Amino acid sequence: DFIPVHDYAPDVINGIRQAVHTNSDYAAFQIANNFDIINYFDLQPEKKQKIKEVIQQFGFCARDLQAKESIDRYKILKDDIIPNFVTEKFSTVGKQYSAAMDKFLTHRIFGYLFFLIILFIIFQSVFNLSSYPMEWIQMLFSSLGNWVKDIMPAGLISDLLANGIIAGLSGIAVFIPQIAILFTFIAILEDTGYMARVSFLMDKPLRGFGLNGKSIIPLMSGVACAVPAIMSTRTIQNKKERLLTIMVTPLMSCSARIPVYTLLIALVVPKQDVFGFISLQALVLMLLYLTGFVSALIAAWVFKMILKSKERSYYIMEMPVYRMPRWNNILITIFGKVRIFLFDAGKIIISVSIILWVLASFGPGDQFKKIEEKYATKEVIANFSKTEISRHIRSEKIEASYAGHFGHFIEPVIRPLGFDWKIGISLLTSFAAREVFVGTMATIYSVGDSENDVQSVREKMQAEIIPSTGRLRYSVATGFSLMLFYAFAMQCMSTVAVVKRETSTWKWPLIQIAYMSGLAYLISLIVYQVFGP
Repeated sequence: DFIPVHDYAPDVINGIRQAVHTNSDYAAFQIANNFDIINYFDLQPEKKQKIKEVIQQFGFCARDLQAKESIDRYKILKDDIIPNFVTEKFSTVGKQYSAAMDKFLTHRIFGYLFFLIILFIIFQSVFNLSSYPMEWIQMLFSSLGNWVKDIMPAGLISDLLANGIIAGLSGIAVFIPQIAILFTFIAILEDTGYMARVSFLMDKPLRGFGLNGKSIIPLMSGVACAVPAIMSTRTIQNKKERLLTIMVTPLMSCSARIPVYTLLIALVVPKQDVFGFISLQALVLMLLYLTGFVSALIAAWVFKMILKSKERSYYIMEMPVYRMPRWNNILITIFGKVRIFLFDAGKIIISVSIILWVLASFGPGDQFKKIEEKYATKEVIANFSKTEISRHIRSEKIEASYAGHFGHFIEPVIRPLGFDWKIGISLLTSFAAREVFVGTMATIYSVGDSENDVQSVREKMQAEIIPSTGRLRYSVATGFSLMLFYAFAMQCMSTVAVVKRETSTWKWPLIQIAYMSGLAYLISLIVYQVFGP
C-alpha cells in the first residue's frame, strides 16, 4: 500500500470495500479494474450488482487509472526504493563505452562490413582450428576399428562392431571440434551483447522481405539448430512476421549440415589459400551459409506477397551494454550443445548404422555366392592380385545387397542430379537427421573391409571411380550439387515437429517440406546439368 490508490477513486474504493471484505484499498482498486473478467471470487449476485452499480455511478475508467497507477508505482520504485538498495558501479563509463562502440558497430555501412568480417573469422576458424583435433579423433576411431578386428574372431559380430557401429559413430564424432568452435563463437556474440546490435542493424533491410529486426535472432540461431530457433520466434509480436520467420528459418545452414559440408568440401575443393591468407575451403563454407541466408530472404519475400495481413508491425528491443563474455556460461553452453548433438545424433546413427549394416551385408537369393564363384576362377586369380580381387568382391557385394537394390530402385530419380545409388540411400536415411548422411556413407563404404584395411570415409569416397567412364565418382559438379541439395532440403524430422507445434497445424510444415524439397531438387539439377560432365 505504498501507492495512494484511494485518492484515485475514493467513492468507488469505499463502495467496493463496503460490498465485499478486502484486505486493502489496493485490492478494492484491482477488483474495480478487473471486474468484467474476475472469476476467482465466489461473490453473491447482490454483491456483484452492488459493485457494478458503484463503478457505473462514479464513472470509473479502468484504463486511465491503471496507467496512472503504473506510472506512480515505477516512479516510487525508481526514486525512493532502488537508490537505497542498488549500487551501480562504473555504469556511466560502461554506457559511454557502449555508445562509442555502437557508433561503429551499428553504422549504416561499417556495421555490415564488421558483421561480414566476423562471419568470415568464424568459418575460417571452423576449418583451421579444428584440423588437428579432427585428425586425432579419426586416428582414434581407425585404431579402435582395427583393434576390434584384431581381438575378435572374424565373423558377423566383429564386422558389425567395426564396420557398422564404430564406422557410423566415427563419421559424427570427427566433427565435434567444428561444432564446438561454431557454438563458441555464437555464445560469445550473444554474451557480449553484440547479437542485439545485429538485430537492430538488420531491422531496416529485413522489413523489405516481410520480416523485422527480431527475425535475425531466430535466423542466426538457426545456424546452430532450427528447433530452438523456431521456438524463439515467440518474441515476434506480429503474427505474419512470426510465421514468415518460421517458414524460412530451416533454410539457414544448421550445425547438423557441417559434417556434410566439410566432408564434401574436403572431397572437391582443394586445400589452398586465396590471396595468400584466405582458406578456399573456409570461403566455400561461408558462401554456403550466405546462400542459406539469401535464400531465406527470397523465400520470405515470396511468402510476404502470398500471405496478407493488416496487423501493424513495430520493433522494440533493449540494447544491453557491452561486456566481457562470462566464460563459465560459455563453457557450460558448449558442453551442453555438443553433448546434445553427439548423444541425440548418436542414438539415431547407431540405429541407422545397424540397419544399414544388415541391409548392406546381406542380399536376396544366392547373389553373394555367385560373386565369390566369379572371382574364384583360375583366370581371375592369374590376372589380378588378392587385394584387387578382394576389392572387386566387396564392391559387387554391396551393390548386390538389399541396400544396393533399394538404392538402384530410386537411382533413376536422382541420377540427373549426379547422385548414384549409394548417395540415394544416404539421402533417405538423413531425413531422420541431416548429420546421419556421413554415418550412412561411412557404414556403406566400410561394409566388407578386410581386417587390416580401415580407411576414412573421405579417402574411400575420394578414390571411387565410375567403372563405365573411368572418371571420379565425386567430381566438382557432383560435390556442389550434393552440398546445395543439403543446403535447401528440409531433412530434419525434429524441425517438422516443432513447426507443427508452433503453428498448431500440419498445413505449414507440409508446405515447408514441399517447397524446400522442390527447391533443393531444382537447384541441384541446374548445378549438375550446367557444370557436370
